[in-house]
Amino acid sequence: MPNCNLTAQSLSEWFASEQGGYVLTREQDYFDHTVSDIFGFNAMQVGLQECDFLRSSRMPLRFAAGNQPGNDVRICCDELPFACDSLDMVLLPHVLEFADNPHQILREVERVLRPEGNLIISGFNPFSLWGMHRALGRKQGYPWCGHFIRLPRLKDWLALLGFEVAGGRFAAYAPPLHHTKWLESFSFMEKAGDRWWAVSGGVYFLHAIKRVPGMRLIKPQWNNGLVRNLLPASPKLNKGVTQKKNGQDE
Repeated sequence: MPNCNLTAQSLSEWFASEQGGYVLTREQDYFDHTVSDIFGFNAMQVGLQECDFLRSSRMPLRFAAGNQPGNDVRICCDELPFACDSLDMVLLPHVLEFADNPHQILREVERVLRPEGNLIISGFNPFSLWGMHRALGRKQGYPWCGHFIRLPRLKDWLALLGFEVAGGRFAAYAPPLHHTKWLESFSFMEKAGDRWWAVSGGVYFLHAIKRVPGMRLIKPQWNNGLVRNLLPASPKLNKGVTQKKNGQDE
């Protein structure tokens, strides 16, 4: 069983800290803005049930799913108990980087999403000050114990499953400091980061849409005379043929 839900519980505790709250504020802003413009009927958020990233969604059915108490639906991430093509939107906030088999989770999400369904992923960016902090040896505790996934690799995984990237962005450009006061002193980096070093944000968001190729039948221009000769003769046709022969005989 993947560790995504067990990790999400500890990650929720980290989001309650000053350092995690800095990231959570920016993630909540992105999800609020993005999900409000996506329409459908059924939306699911996997993990982090304490953070309501679906609160701005207009879909009538919105629920949190995970393997911990407090979720609306208890699930295992890599074996989703939903029918194929049954969901309109799935959120994966920091699920893949803490899972044993992220590829299988994406395959399951692709299976349960309807054609043109929406998938929104958030993850920690290894090519950032946060990723550098982890690369330099800080791999204990959350979020540093996760396997930060490079954005190009994630895009490749999605492309293989038939997803098309529709949007995304980076956020949390400040260094991974521990206190709000220190983090706020780097608030200027948020606006400057989007403009000058957009790919170096501490977290990234990716919005993808499930595409299903359509098929249109191209009908040939049939030779009507040839078709009549090939079709089995009907009684009506036989009668007409007989009358014609009789007329010729006369």
